[in-house]
Amino acid sequence: MSATPDGGAAGAAPTHRIALGFDFGRARIGVAIGEAVTGSARPLHTLPVRQQRPDWNAIERIIAEWRPDVLVIGVPRHADDTANAVTEAALRFSRQLHGRFRLPVATIDERLSSWEAERRRSEAGHRRRGAVASDAEAAAVILESWFNQQRNPLSCATPNS
Repeated sequence: MSATPDGGAAGAAPTHRIALGFDFGRARIGVAIGEAVTGSARPLHTLPVRQQRPDWNAIERIIAEWRPDVLVIGVPRHADDTANAVTEAALRFSRQLHGRFRLPVATIDERLSSWEAERRRSEAGHRRRGAVASDAEAAAVILESWFNQQRNPLSCATPNS
């Protein structure tokens, strides 16, 4: 029997029911909530990054409110799979989340999440481009991608815990 990246058996009910997704950026962090049963996610908040520091108090409040089973962070990379300027910062953020909140943390390639978020906003009739709203929508895309990978036994998501 194959195993999924979260340690569960392929085809079995997902171990993680509620997940928070993060679209990490140097100026803002998009946050989304999702649930494994439906594989769906929705944007929650966009948090500011000040002096290269996430708003840990806001993140703590969100975690306390939603009580997620897992945290999922999108890690940006170039199209050729090489690291870009934000890759290491996103990986550091994922390690800090795990260290602070002692929750399982997974990372996922998020190369096209911002593009997909903007496409969704456009289809939904949001004419004005809004980076703040797009960051939270991108976090939802990241989370839905991760849920899809959890259903696929050949998944390439990378758990960090």
